[in-house]
Amino acid sequence: MNASVAAAVCIALYIVGYRYYGGYLARRVFRLDPARVTPAHRFKDGIDYLPCNRNMLFGHHYASIAGLSPMLGPAIAVIWGWLPGMLWVVLGTILIGGVHDFGCLVLSMRSKGESIGTLVERIIGPRARPLFLILIFFLVAVAMGLFVHVVSTLFTEAFYPEAVLPTGSLMIIAVVMGLLLYRARLPLRWVTLGGFVVMLLCVYGGLYVPGPDLSVGSWTGILLTYALAASVLPVWLLLQPRDFINSLLLYLGLGAMYTGFFLLRPEFDAPMLQTQAQGAPPFIPFVFITIACGAISGFHGLVSSGTTAKQISSEGDARFIGYGGMIGESLLGLIAVLGCTAGFLSPEKWQQHYSQWEGGLAHNMRAFIDGTSLFINQVGIPMELAKAFVALVAVSFALTTLDSATRLLRYNIEEVAATLKQPWLGNRFLASILAVIAIGFFAFFEVDGKPAGVILWVIFGTSNQVLGALSLLAITLYLMQRRAPFMWTLVPMVFMLLTTLAAVGSQVKGFIQKDQLLLTLVGLGILGLTVWVCVEAALRLRQMRLERATGTAPTGSE
Repeated sequence: MNASVAAAVCIALYIVGYRYYGGYLARRVFRLDPARVTPAHRFKDGIDYLPCNRNMLFGHHYASIAGLSPMLGPAIAVIWGWLPGMLWVVLGTILIGGVHDFGCLVLSMRSKGESIGTLVERIIGPRARPLFLILIFFLVAVAMGLFVHVVSTLFTEAFYPEAVLPTGSLMIIAVVMGLLLYRARLPLRWVTLGGFVVMLLCVYGGLYVPGPDLSVGSWTGILLTYALAASVLPVWLLLQPRDFINSLLLYLGLGAMYTGFFLLRPEFDAPMLQTQAQGAPPFIPFVFITIACGAISGFHGLVSSGTTAKQISSEGDARFIGYGGMIGESLLGLIAVLGCTAGFLSPEKWQQHYSQWEGGLAHNMRAFIDGTSLFINQVGIPMELAKAFVALVAVSFALTTLDSATRLLRYNIEEVAATLKQPWLGNRFLASILAVIAIGFFAFFEVDGKPAGVILWVIFGTSNQVLGALSLLAITLYLMQRRAPFMWTLVPMVFMLLTTLAAVGSQVKGFIQKDQLLLTLVGLGILGLTVWVCVEAALRLRQMRLERATGTAPTGSE
């Protein structure tokens, strides 16, 4: 089958979904009110709370949620063929992921910009908060540990050392942009243009000045040090300008990838469906776990409620940033599916690359980078330069998520400190150090003397989707309390809970059979936390019914 026909149908579905379904959610479900004062204005402090131009904030939000996951998840999942991943990326985004991100942003905007972990205490009950905080801590630590390991591997001589110079330059460019925008008060247009041109020159320069030949462990140490520094800096100095310039890189990259793809009009090299992939678990339910970001991701709720809600200037921007940002990320997930199923030039090369499940995460990223570089090559960009550019996009977005997530993990530790009434633990610098230590543990984590790789990725996907399902649960209860339409979040929540719990059960069984004690305990812990939160939600629902029966249930739009 020609892949361009399938891609055109997917893009049409995105447009229809944003215009009509996203519009319905904004008007009838979440009832956006542009006149409402947002936390960015109410609590403006110049560090975490700061009103931001909607386009710059979209770029920051987009860059923070995109990360490595929408590229890497599909690059792994296509081992089951091109159809399962494509359907999940598109329909999952429109019907579940966009609703989740939009809902988390709205709830946080209307609750002082509080994180989803704090919000569930108010919506579900006080016992639910520590459960969420534990799950969030584990999720972010595992995900960022994986990101650090993959980026460190990509920086080595065996993969893409040409990405080192432009990646390091991007951080310097972002700091200079932040100073020019917020201290010198120069126009956004000209600062952006200058920074973007310098960034593209650095991509070209990376071909001639490759990074130093360091080991994976050395690069890991450097990246963890960077994450520590970035997590404590004011958002205007690094995060906002860096994420904005990153989003421009991605816009350019996606534009070139899709243009080249439609010019090439390739056939699928992968089968439509391959249910018996060697060494792989059953594609149902694991396709819904392997592809998290790009369809639905609990991590997005942390970004929406952790940083974006503190910077959004108008409630009317929530649909554009929340629902629209999810579709933007899904476009990256879709091109990853296309690049890893139609970018090999022959079915034999695809079969050789995807001959086994345990291929290694960097090995799967190579499929994405090489496949999408082939598409960019069709618009006249030399293949080596195209690979350097795509590698930069992949690495820079991984680092964008790394420092944003380290900041989120710091918020999480601060909330734990407040819960335990231990203010010393909530010190901004100490909390950041603890966050980096947790990330470093999983960056160096090994199973049988080898990097955990795909095993940890599936654990990350499981905890990520559990968090997404539980966030949808909180949104559903919020809507029920305000007597707003709630079926649009209830049905996705039930679907995600059932598929994720089935995957957790299957994982735990496999870990027990292989005598992997630590991983078994992790799986059982995720399962226990999920069931516990659901029980708390059921108790809260019962209480709500009693309140309605006695006429004490809350009403209104807040």
